[in-house]
Amino acid sequence: MLTIGKLGEAAGVKVPTIRYYEQIGLLPEPERSAGNQRLYGKSAQDRLAFIRHARELGFPLDAIRDLLSLSDQPDQSCAAADIIAKEQLAAVKARIAQLTALEAELERMIRQCAQGTIADCRVIESLSDHSHCAHDHDVPTAAAE
Repeated sequence: MLTIGKLGEAAGVKVPTIRYYEQIGLLPEPERSAGNQRLYGKSAQDRLAFIRHARELGFPLDAIRDLLSLSDQPDQSCAAADIIAKEQLAAVKARIAQLTALEAELERMIRQCAQGTIADCRVIESLSDHSHCAHDHDVPTAAAE
């Protein structure tokens, strides 16, 4: 059995994150020691590793919840998991397209800069007024999840 700190070390996840995952139901409530200390077994460590890897791949928490639910039913078809993965792939491709547009816009801004004074700086001008940009490049932030 692992304490919350040891579990965090083993999985590469901070203790507050583990508590948060418990709070939102991604991790089950752990057993408690006689001194009321959280104790985790191998299944919690495996589940936390699954969550961490899914987060690294950019899956939102709701998708992870669905994938965990599916993984708890190993005899089911994996069609639902495939759909979730395809949705994530589409989101990643959309993000790549947005980042590619941002890259092009930043390169254009830098190329147009005459490197004179700030009064004539195209970078400052473009950042001050979106109409100077070549395309719409609004990229949602990670906090929008």
